Amino acid sequence: MTARLDQQFAFLNTADRLKQVDRANVLMNNTRPENSAEHSWHLALWALVMPLPQGVDRDRVIAMLLVHDLVEIDTGDHPIDLPHDLDALHRDEARAAKRLFGLLPGDLAAPLLALWQEFEANQTPDAQAAKRLDYSQPMFQVLHGQPPRPDHLDVVRMNLTKGRAAPLAQDWPAIHARATALAAGKPAPDAPDLAARLAFLAEADRLKSVLRATTLVDGSRCENSGEHSWHLAVYALVLADQADKAVNIQRVIRMLLIHDLVEIDVGDVPIHSANGAAHASADTQAAEAAAADRIFGLLPADTGPALRALWAEFEASETPDAIFAKSLDRVQPVMANLMSGGGTWITYAVTYDQLQSRVGQKVARGAPGLWLWVQAQLRPFFAVSA
Repeated sequence: MTARLDQQFAFLNTADRLKQVDRANVLMNNTRPENSAEHSWHLALWALVMPLPQGVDRDRVIAMLLVHDLVEIDTGDHPIDLPHDLDALHRDEARAAKRLFGLLPGDLAAPLLALWQEFEANQTPDAQAAKRLDYSQPMFQVLHGQPPRPDHLDVVRMNLTKGRAAPLAQDWPAIHARATALAAGKPAPDAPDLAARLAFLAEADRLKSVLRATTLVDGSRCENSGEHSWHLAVYALVLADQADKAVNIQRVIRMLLIHDLVEIDVGDVPIHSANGAAHASADTQAAEAAAADRIFGLLPADTGPALRALWAEFEASETPDAIFAKSLDRVQPVMANLMSGGGTWITYAVTYDQLQSRVGQKVARGAPGLWLWVQAQLRPFFAVSA
């Protein structure tokens, strides 16, 4: 099991680099470029809340979108409005996919590589649904900008008329008509259900600006809660075998995609900070519940209440799915601190006993074998004995 976890974390720590691949798109508040990890999280959220064609497996689409851009760790992003040698790019991406997924044990590498290849081939209904979302999200990233950038609006207009989004006029006419109207500065067609889902997704963009105390694995900057949520969902894809009890890993992934959305209103409270006790305070819980009511309340009635209940299940941490999701939520920052040379443990002078009580107990509750492996990695840093 030790060698297997070594491989799983070699992949997960490498995946962290996707948070440093900038895209041509910018955040909706225009403060900086969006990165490919944030984009992947936002796309998975689109897949979670948008209507999909009959027969499409929503959870497979989510999984595709979580991993679809990992190859950009090696190849970078390629904006659609610039010329590219597509044959060379496809070769480079295929090579990157084999390298990156090849870091995993074979029984995980093969299905994830196949999932990525299915997305790229764009032949199955699941892949086609994922591609439609991948073509749509960047446009609305622009159209919901505050305000939209004129040069980016030009790209959207080109994309809608003769680019990869043009087929949406037949494949997803409601989204194409709405994007076309907004890009032309005209009122959007009357479609309350679609408007509500897009309003929720636009609000979710703000999570990309909520900074956490934890840094990227290279220590170069603080991680934000959007890319943290993406990374956790990938953790669930890769570490499902570590759950202490039988779990529905698709539900775990859904939980992790939405678990931090309340931080849009409440912010992040580092568990090792002087204010760390606020995590469990009545005031924080009330504020988070109010944020959940507001944010999930943006969605239509057939979607919002179910996601609000899923968030509440995660917070209560009583079901096997929620307990395992909490374990992953606690272990990911540990790995970031280990890889960055201490991170928040140094910032907040954390002791091994504090780490055990604040983090270890929660990880071990849902994934005891995982915590045993992590403890072995911690010993050199904290100089504790076996």
